[in-house]
Amino acid sequence: MSTESRPDADPPVRVDPPSARRTPALSPSRAGDYKQCPLLYRYRAIDRLPEVPTQAQVKGTVVHAALENLFDMPAGLRVPESAEFLVDGAWGALCEESPELRELVPDDQVDKFLSDAHKLISTYYTLENPTAFTPESCELRVEVDLVADDESDNGVLLRGFVDRIDVAPDGRVRVVDYKTGRSPGESFESRALFQMKFYALAIYRLRGVVPARLQLLYLADGQSLIYTPDKAELDRFAKTLKAIWKAIQKAGATGEFPPKKSRMCQWCDHKAHCPEFGGTLLPYPGWPSAPGETSHAEAVAE
Repeated sequence: MSTESRPDADPPVRVDPPSARRTPALSPSRAGDYKQCPLLYRYRAIDRLPEVPTQAQVKGTVVHAALENLFDMPAGLRVPESAEFLVDGAWGALCEESPELRELVPDDQVDKFLSDAHKLISTYYTLENPTAFTPESCELRVEVDLVADDESDNGVLLRGFVDRIDVAPDGRVRVVDYKTGRSPGESFESRALFQMKFYALAIYRLRGVVPARLQLLYLADGQSLIYTPDKAELDRFAKTLKAIWKAIQKAGATGEFPPKKSRMCQWCDHKAHCPEFGGTLLPYPGWPSAPGETSHAEAVAE
């Protein structure tokens, strides 16, 4: 197998508890899954097959939690020493809340695991000075309905989590997302831009304001990817998302989610059930029969 590192180190997919699940919706990750491989989308969003998170993803969870907690502190206390302390605290809380994730980091690897997390936090301080501003929100869940344009269009509900939203005194909005992996090469940059446009569109539709800046902070190599959207582009992007959702709904009705082989397959957990790798396709469990109905396929794409 290739030793090439995974193209991202995002935390594991977040899934709402059953009591909070609502209508099937589209998130940046699940939209990206469908574009990458419809069968991957099906296994993650409909079958909801379990996936074992990697150490990198667990580390991402720890670092995201530390940065979220950092901004709960008064501005003057958001110094590197505080962030270092919060990393250790986030790891301790994770071990207590999710013991199964603790098993991914053997005792003899914990020191290096935490050292690597501390390095990511140190790199964050080369990109921003968190004592100089206070965000409007952190880890904000956004949900917005793109209504239908015509009878052939059912619209689409967008959902996602935004790491941070900053609002300047003059009302300008900045959306910030942390990545604990390295900045993407050309082959993965389009996926990053897709996510940024998704958040820009959600904020625009919710607030009526086009964000002045979207910024991805890559903590592994200290790089930033900045995107400045405009209204016309976001309107076009809304049509793109509706087209993706229409294709997903059509596939959901027929059960036809064909696999699409690519270099990304090397990181897939579902080869045993993929015909491209000699695996046996699982029986299709079916699309949820009605929005809001409790089933294993509820909250599709979240």
